[in-house]
Amino acid sequence: MAHYYMNSNQQQNGDYEVHQDGCAHGAHPNNQLSLGYHSNCRDAVALAIQRYGNEATQKNGRINGCYYCSNPCHTS
Repeated sequence: MAHYYMNSNQQQNGDYEVHQDGCAHGAHPNNQLSLGYHSNCRDAVALAIQRYGNEATQKNGRINGCYYCSNPCHTS
């Protein structure tokens, strides 16, 4: 199982990305919203959407996985 977190900073395309600990493209520790340990990125992204989806939508953003560390969940 890996520890996942969501970057609290919105990307240029509007996305909020979910990363695994240790990702070279991850967020600064001050911008990490912990999602806990999961066996796959789909569960981590689902939890991020449950917790932060309304806030992301209000900012015209969406939540998805990082291209590099959570590629199966990367949508844009």
